[in-house]
Amino acid sequence: MPADLAVLGLGSTGLPLAQAATAAGVGVIGYDPDPATAADINAGRVPPGTLAAAELRRMLACGFRATADPAVLGRVRTAVICAPTPPGEDHALDLSAVAAAARALAAHLRPHTTVVLESAVYPGTTEGYLRPLLESHGLRAGRDFHLAYSPGRLDPGNRDFQLANIPKVVGGCTPACTEAAAAFYGRFTERIVRARGTREAEAVKLLETNYRHVNIAFANEMAVFCHDLGVDLWDVIRCAETKPFGFQAFRPGPGVGGPAAPLDPNAAPHFTPPAHPRLPGHPLRMVELAAEVNSRMPRYVVQRAAALLNEHGKSLRGARVLLLGVTYKADLADQQGSPAREIGSRLLDLGAQLCYHDPYVPQWRVTDRPVPRADSLWEAAAEADLTLLLQHHRTYDLQGLAVKAQLLLDTRGATPAGAAARL
Repeated sequence: MPADLAVLGLGSTGLPLAQAATAAGVGVIGYDPDPATAADINAGRVPPGTLAAAELRRMLACGFRATADPAVLGRVRTAVICAPTPPGEDHALDLSAVAAAARALAAHLRPHTTVVLESAVYPGTTEGYLRPLLESHGLRAGRDFHLAYSPGRLDPGNRDFQLANIPKVVGGCTPACTEAAAAFYGRFTERIVRARGTREAEAVKLLETNYRHVNIAFANEMAVFCHDLGVDLWDVIRCAETKPFGFQAFRPGPGVGGPAAPLDPNAAPHFTPPAHPRLPGHPLRMVELAAEVNSRMPRYVVQRAAALLNEHGKSLRGARVLLLGVTYKADLADQQGSPAREIGSRLLDLGAQLCYHDPYVPQWRVTDRPVPRADSLWEAAAEADLTLLLQHHRTYDLQGLAVKAQLLLDTRGATPAGAAARL
């Protein structure tokens, strides 16, 4: 099948997009600058946190291929940049992978191509940062090619909402750019939502991402508050979510993981005017506070673990601690941003003897030290002084584990009431 679409960046955003387009009969080529990554995908080896192996095999059988050769980018009508933008040490998003993808594309860009950016970025990035890179070889956005932004909205592991039935927001540099992007996504998405422009579409991503972090932070603060008062937070949430309006339930946990980091536009680089003529005059304080609260949770979990052991006459130093679930999300292998690593590191620093169990993670390291994996979950829980549930995978029989474990601290509120200590 000849390629009609190039997806640049084959991670948690790019591969599911390529899968949906391939399933709709679009000829898709995946581009990754690393030949080893492209070779692994073509051999059916799935990058963590993207697709199931069977899904990738079906894509390959339908003609999908990955490549590290940028020359193929000149033979497609649509190119979607899904490069990762992880936060750096200064908490600003690292746009280097977006820049590398844009330079590779610009060298082979043809007139009338539609280019869409899906990576998480700050408002103003598409026109202030990406556009000059794409125009470096003479073509002009809005005149010679279409340029738009569409925020990625996938929820990894969600069985109810896939790319096809999640409304797709698009905003272009011009109305014609918006329509070109809408026509492309309309081939495999049920509903298209048109934003006024690229900055509005980019701000949608900022709003949706920060909404999650702020509300999880409030739930985490409520967890600490309710524990200090002796109130069962999980019962509070159960009751509160019966309200049919004005409330959406968020639940606390040991931290916030996943690829979607909080987005603060004040951490954005100063793009060249007039595409990005100004930055807000003050930071998004709610986002800063949410990040502070959520970053404290791993330390709080360790404090609760030490207190629970102490209540039963045991010290954390020398205690055998079993960690259950080290991925950032249930029933996925993706460990990106998982709080388990910081919790494990703090436990080791305090002298605990650590082991772990996770059906999706065959090997695990903390601060470059390998952590033993429990072969028998039941035996490990019975032998451990403390079992710490960090992620509730479906395969875990928590009622049985609560009986088997000497002590169980549940950070997800997944155990039956009264069966274990809960966050």
